[in-house]
Amino acid sequence: MQNAVPGAGGEEPSRPAAAASGFWRQVVEQLSTALMVIDRAGRILAVNPAAERLLGRAAAAMRGKDAHELLHRDTDGGALLREQCPLLHALATGAAARGEGDNYLRDDGRLVTISWSASPLTVGGSYKGMAVLFTDITGDRSAGRERAAYTSALEDLTERLTLVAEITDVLGQTLETDEALARLGRLLVPRLADWAAVDLRTGSGKVHRVAVTGPTGRDAGLEGGRERLPGTGAADRSPLVQVLQGGDPVLHNERDTAETAAPPVSPLAALHSHFLRTVHATSAITVPLGSKRQVTGALTLVRTDPAHPFDTEDLEVVSDIGRRVGLVIDNARRFGRQRAVAEAMQHNLLAPLPQPGRLRLAARYQPAPAGSQVGGDWYDAFELKDGTLMLVIGDVVGHDLTAAAGMAQLHGILRALAWDHTGLPGAVVDRLDDAMPAITTVPMATLVLARVEGHPQAGPWTLRWTSAGHPPPLLLTPGGHAQYLEAGQGLVLGAPVGTGEGRPNATQPLPPGSTLLLYTDGLIEIPGSDLGTGLDRLRRHALALAHAPLDTLCDQLLARMPPGSTDDVALLALRLPMP
Repeated sequence: MQNAVPGAGGEEPSRPAAAASGFWRQVVEQLSTALMVIDRAGRILAVNPAAERLLGRAAAAMRGKDAHELLHRDTDGGALLREQCPLLHALATGAAARGEGDNYLRDDGRLVTISWSASPLTVGGSYKGMAVLFTDITGDRSAGRERAAYTSALEDLTERLTLVAEITDVLGQTLETDEALARLGRLLVPRLADWAAVDLRTGSGKVHRVAVTGPTGRDAGLEGGRERLPGTGAADRSPLVQVLQGGDPVLHNERDTAETAAPPVSPLAALHSHFLRTVHATSAITVPLGSKRQVTGALTLVRTDPAHPFDTEDLEVVSDIGRRVGLVIDNARRFGRQRAVAEAMQHNLLAPLPQPGRLRLAARYQPAPAGSQVGGDWYDAFELKDGTLMLVIGDVVGHDLTAAAGMAQLHGILRALAWDHTGLPGAVVDRLDDAMPAITTVPMATLVLARVEGHPQAGPWTLRWTSAGHPPPLLLTPGGHAQYLEAGQGLVLGAPVGTGEGRPNATQPLPPGSTLLLYTDGLIEIPGSDLGTGLDRLRRHALALAHAPLDTLCDQLLARMPPGSTDDVALLALRLPMP
């Protein structure tokens, strides 16, 4: 082998040694892996044909040259500091080493990426240099970069789809516009953008900036702007105006956004341009909320890092988010209108309470909390033809305008049936149960109907009542006692007819100074809590408030309800005078 390491001492090797040397020369020359031998100074002593082919250089042209200076380069083809060369470090220590990803320069100027393994060479126990085996992994590295890029793109796509799914799920849990927008901002910033702004169209033709979320949360200083949307014929190139007028989603970067290149045409464009300048936007996306046929508003996302602008894939994702958010806002608005109508109807149908003699009455109606619909809970108190006071608390099945309308039907029918009836409450409720399927739309309901018998000024007073599957009244008596009146229970209204026997009635004396509470199940039933816990909680709070004024008692019972209720609440309280 013409470029083999010379024999030590220059002595002529013996015939067996010479034969062995020839054999190993043939092995090295036929080796398909490139081999390079370097001395302790890093100079090339020998290379095999595989190394010549890989490097595109003749052995004679490489022999005696500094291997690092001749071959080793950085990724851009520039010279690499000797201190950064792992092979030179291994050479200096005399320890075996291996590496991957180094770049060697071919004679034609092309870079090859190699994987190498170096082993120390010794002669007679003296360290002479290194034998370096190296292979071309340029193709593998390129494939690795492609795999890494594919994996990164796949992870990015998964993250975006996960974000869209999460937004859909989270926003679907509320029917309150402001809460939905607050949740949207928390989901988008900082996961997808540095800033997010939402503009909604109003019925007056104006646009209201209702939510701006930044790195530290909601920014009230950038919210609240109201400007009229320009006419469709106005030549306004503002992305916000274009989108609100039914145009396509807009991706605008700092170098091409029209708003930074020309003065705004309209006040709305000026408002949006001021926002982009204030937050130092370098890239922004504006998409419609809803569809082109019904644009509810616009969503603008902003990035402030010039190195990470939005791209067309981001535009597709944000456009999808905009369609979904628009649907949520439309539903919330429709729900709000329905809720307002139902609440107004419900409050108007709950007649003013009488105040007979020394008896005192108070009542409250609390709509279901945000995210739920108005229900059919109701109360009533009225005097009969003979002056007897009647108390009613009820709950019509359902949570919508139909339930509220059904409540109104039962309210009127029950008053008519009880007006001149002098018998027990159970008989009145039996008549109501018979009439309900024929003259109302109510499928099922619960209620308590009670008569307060006794002279309104002096008493004594007695309570007679019947319950159609309703929670039991709570009686608070002087001395710190509280008793649920669980007698008089019968089937709910609308249940299949039973044996034909009349509804049960119950009787309870009402001591002077006592307080009677009638309520609907929304006061005691909280998701995740059992009924017994709710009843105990109501008893405890009512006892603590037993001596408070009646209005205070009602207000505080509602205020002390634990969070999580999804039902509306009706509450009717009666207080008897002290002797």
